[in-house]
Amino acid sequence: MNQRSSVAARTVAVLALVCGVVLVIAVVAVSLNSEGDGGSDGRPTSAKSVKREDGKSGKPRKSYVVQNGDTLTSIAEKTGVSVSRIQELNPGVDPQILVSGEKLKLR
Repeated sequence: MNQRSSVAARTVAVLALVCGVVLVIAVVAVSLNSEGDGGSDGRPTSAKSVKREDGKSGKPRKSYVVQNGDTLTSIAEKTGVSVSRIQELNPGVDPQILVSGEKLKLR
């Protein structure tokens, strides 16, 4: 292989590596930005304006019965109550082990 193609190949390899790193950083940043309890504009959503899974909007229910496969995040999305608020109202509940049929306070 001659000297010119070797330099070109190394340059292309470095550019590809830089593009890959930038792409990974962008994906991680978008992922971290979308994990919060807020809406698409980054502000926290109000319980009054949240549409629940049943299609109704308004104040959240007083309690929720845990279903098979539920997580605190999925319950928060269904009810419009933040994960931190559910944990605050239910201090004895282990978020890693939710039991089907368990009743959680929501307000």
